[in-house]
Amino acid sequence: MKAPHDEGPANATNSLSPKSAAWILAATILGSSMGFIDGTVVNVALPALQASLHATVVDVQWVVESYGLFLSALILVGGALGDSIGRRLTFLIGVVIFAAASIACALSSTVGQLIAWRCLQGFGAAFLVPSSLAIISATFDEKSRGRAIGTWSGFTAITTALGPVLGGWLVEHASWHWVFYINIPLAAAVIVISLRHIPETRSTDASRIDWVGAALVTIGLGGLVYGFIESATLGWHHAFVIGSLAGGVLSLSAFVFVEMRSQSPMVPLHLFQSRKFVGANLLTLFLYSALGAFFFLFPMNLIQVQHYSATATGAAGLPLIVLMFLLSRWSGGLVARYGARTPLIIGPLIAAAGFLLFARPSVGGHYWTTFFPAFVVLGVGLSVSVAPLTTVVMSSVAQDHAGTASGINNAVARVAGVLAIAILGVVAVVAFSNHLQHSLAGLQLAPDILHSLQANAIRLAGLEVPGGVSGALSSRIHSAIANSFVSAFRSIMMICAGLSAASAAVAWRKI
Repeated sequence: MKAPHDEGPANATNSLSPKSAAWILAATILGSSMGFIDGTVVNVALPALQASLHATVVDVQWVVESYGLFLSALILVGGALGDSIGRRLTFLIGVVIFAAASIACALSSTVGQLIAWRCLQGFGAAFLVPSSLAIISATFDEKSRGRAIGTWSGFTAITTALGPVLGGWLVEHASWHWVFYINIPLAAAVIVISLRHIPETRSTDASRIDWVGAALVTIGLGGLVYGFIESATLGWHHAFVIGSLAGGVLSLSAFVFVEMRSQSPMVPLHLFQSRKFVGANLLTLFLYSALGAFFFLFPMNLIQVQHYSATATGAAGLPLIVLMFLLSRWSGGLVARYGARTPLIIGPLIAAAGFLLFARPSVGGHYWTTFFPAFVVLGVGLSVSVAPLTTVVMSSVAQDHAGTASGINNAVARVAGVLAIAILGVVAVVAFSNHLQHSLAGLQLAPDILHSLQANAIRLAGLEVPGGVSGALSSRIHSAIANSFVSAFRSIMMICAGLSAASAAVAWRKI
């Protein structure tokens, strides 16, 4: 093991052999991929989780949200901690926590246990994800750093794309538990490679960790998410819902107050004096809110309504990932040719058209004529948007704060997904319930059967027909459930298209 040495990412001058560089890239790619994969692969397993653990849509919302909540709230702390105590050490702590939590997730027998361990997974991911990129920045010199980061980005995208396919295959041929077990061999490889090949680095001017700010933003986001999600079951007038929403707002207000007075703030508020930085983060908030809601509901549509296998569902989104990977270099050239503003107007508008195409299919139809064209259009829209957005974020503040600005934008993207799933999940339940109530009204069902269906509407497409219902009537009820989910899904896709169009409007006015 090499002794630790102090340096800032911008001042890395050590020369790496090709072999050492390859090992460092392998460790950081595998480590960060664990965090990225678990942000997407679990979505494919949600229908299986819902059936196996007898969970409602609120329960599976928490399975996704508990991970995203801790990751988004603590990712800036994870980056700062790496600068302070050592990037390799922070990276390894994150990997160990993530691996232990993955084992616990796989062994969970109730949805409550799974949610609790998903929180710990998010905590570990908040350490390992920012540290992986920080290790590359600190160990590669200026000449090779750009290529190394590009390699990291490319392979991370590939592993993230293949994750849902592998996860779907495991769900289909084994069980949802194996979705979490796949992290164990990856973690073991990362730990061995890191201890043998990654030198320890830390920043010479590392500041104090803003633990107070981290606690306030976690409590604030948690309060808002809890209030929105639980409103679907408790109602908006319930004391817990009102109290959690009020507590969330107060905590986030206190967070702003603390950050204004902190000597080492987690989020330096002076960065928001830049009009372009504000615009870039608003654009990110709207666009990634749409993506978060889409990727939460889409697997339910394919598996529970369209009757795709879990493997096919994981593979359905590959056109989007492949397009983003293939067009990334081309989209980067758009900035040099047209500036960032024009692509950031056109890209989200194309993405909005993609979301509208997802609202078109009903029940049935072939993938290549229903969802494939929508994925292609959405993929082109995102490809046009991502590179210019990154450019605006990095160039809208002074170079000394570029890393912090990037971290804030990353956190905003994750917070957007967390809040969108919480809020639009409620909208989906309401839309589904209303359509289902209207559809069931004409079936002349017995009062106890009708009450059972309406009382369990929160299960969305996972809603089961009560026992004792005749075959013909059962088929009609199944059809009503499927059509009600499609109606709710269309409503959400329309909202996603509106959010994406709002991103284009922000780019037009602010960038």
